[in-house]
Amino acid sequence: VQLVESGGGLVQAGGSLRLSCAASGRTFSTYAMGWFRQAPGEEREFVAAITWSGGSTLYADFVKGRFTISSDNAKNTMYLQMNSLKPEDTAVYYCVADVIHKYIPTTPGEYANWGQGTQVTVSS
Repeated sequence: VQLVESGGGLVQAGGSLRLSCAASGRTFSTYAMGWFRQAPGEEREFVAAITWSGGSTLYADFVKGRFTISSDNAKNTMYLQMNSLKPEDTAVYYCVADVIHKYIPTTPGEYANWGQGTQVTVSS
């Protein structure tokens, strides 16, 4: 599965951005897709994920109520709507896809498919 992110950029605190992740290749074998992020000097951390069927979602506590993950299977595209952004949300955001597990993984090592990342910068 090949993944390409878009939609990152610079936004002021309190603003919104929508990230997109276009998937291609063996998408029919995908169980879940999600987002990780990595700030400078920090480890990659789980943000949110959704099953490709769209039936289940999972969010990190620090984004609950602010971010919404969704997917459009007809377009093979996943989205992350980010509202009420904070400076601490500044990071490179990576799209991931899982084709192995039958649950939503939350650690980086469980995902074999990664996009190239898109920078999100939130100014104070």
